[in-house]
Order: sequence, then structure tokens, then C-alpha cells
Amino acid sequence: MAAVTYTKQDWKAEADIQRLPDGTYQGVVLLTRMGSPGADSAPQTVNSVSETPEEALEEAKALAHRLLADVGGG
Repeated sequence: MAAVTYTKQDWKAEADIQRLPDGTYQGVVLLTRMGSPGADSAPQTVNSVSETPEEALEEAKALAHRLLADVGGG
């Protein structure tokens, strides 16, 4: 399953998933400011786990939209 990238102004959010040791999945979002090569951002994880990668990716996409809304000023 491929990661999904969203952009807003000079921000980029990459939504992806990770498989957890127990076989469930969790959405992950990496938020970065484009043009800032030294500004590494820690990945942010979705608060819940999902039974399928599709569900986890949907949760990650929703988190990516919320993060971009916050940094983009609404």
C-alpha cells in the first residue's frame, strides 16, 4: 500500500502505515516544511490501531489533513 502525500502552502504531509508486532496496523504522518532541509520532523502516529492496512491509511490521511489545517492557518 503506497503512502499518500498532501501539500498546503510550503508544508507537506506524508500519510503512511506501519504494521505493529501484534499484526495490527497504525497510521503514521510525517509533516515537513518544504525547502527546510535541516528541519527533520518526528513522525506522528494515529491514536488508534486498525485491523487492516486500509483502515490505518484512512486514519493517517485524516490526521494529515488535520495537521495541515493547523500549520496552514486554517
